[in-house]
Amino acid sequence: MNIIQINDRSQKQTIARQILEALHEWFEMPEGREQYISESADQLFFAAYENDSPVGFIALKATSPHTAEIAVMGVLKDHHRSGIGAMLFNAAKNAAAEQGYSFIQVKTVKMGVYEDYDRTNRFYLSLGFRELEVLPIWDEANPCQIYIMYIGSKE
Repeated sequence: MNIIQINDRSQKQTIARQILEALHEWFEMPEGREQYISESADQLFFAAYENDSPVGFIALKATSPHTAEIAVMGVLKDHHRSGIGAMLFNAAKNAAAEQGYSFIQVKTVKMGVYEDYDRTNRFYLSLGFRELEVLPIWDEANPCQIYIMYIGSKE
């Protein structure tokens, strides 16, 4: 498995589209999926390759001078639970720390609402994320769990 930082805007969007369109359980809303794909062009982006084909990616965006957020992440379902997500996250976390960020955050649907998202929550917790708070920013049926992780400080 190779984890590669992708800098080409078009290549980022092509990879994001390929992966997100295959993950209907998590990215079923076309307008949301298209927004992730569009915005990924300008984000810090890493892709996981197996046999020259992308099987996953992660994109980070700045939410403050001190915090980067996992804007979107996806790994093809037949590659889940193989360590690819953790490898992608570690590459992104190291790059964020090198760029001077102190924290990484991620938002997902609160644990206990949907089984697919419960697996997502357990994944983030296994990486070392900690619960920050739950907010009703999406809607009542989809409470937003915010996780945060301290990654260091250059100050």
